[in-house]
Amino acid sequence: MIEVRAPLDRAGIEALIPHREPFLLIDRVIELEPGVRAVAEHQFTGDEWYLRGHFPGNPIVPGIILTESCAQTATVMAMALPGYREGLALFAGIDEMRFRRIVRPGDLGRFEATMEKMRRGYARVIVRALVGDELAAEGTIQAIFQKQGG
Repeated sequence: MIEVRAPLDRAGIEALIPHREPFLLIDRVIELEPGVRAVAEHQFTGDEWYLRGHFPGNPIVPGIILTESCAQTATVMAMALPGYREGLALFAGIDEMRFRRIVRPGDLGRFEATMEKMRRGYARVIVRALVGDELAAEGTIQAIFQKQGG
């Protein structure tokens, strides 16, 4: 099986995870150590579908979008491992997410995922969302991996 390495563009991300437009929320993966750590980015343009209603005239990226972007980064990290390339990664929990900074159009979001624990289809991942050096969100996500059709 081919080793997956950063950088990955959207096509490279789509080769690993099942997310697609309009719900693929990361543009590129800039660091990747499969099963250990990943860093991804997304440029918030203001054209994102969720900003039309959150909030008109004062667009703010919803915290759950930051959380999902972190989760997609974690999914790339896990699904870059040969044994996890098929199937789906699903949320099992979101623990202690804290939101520290408002993210707006024009911001470049950086999403970091570091594996805390992974075994038998279960993962616990420490995640952070940043804009520049400023922490926007942090917490822990849990995921389960299901084989395709499972």
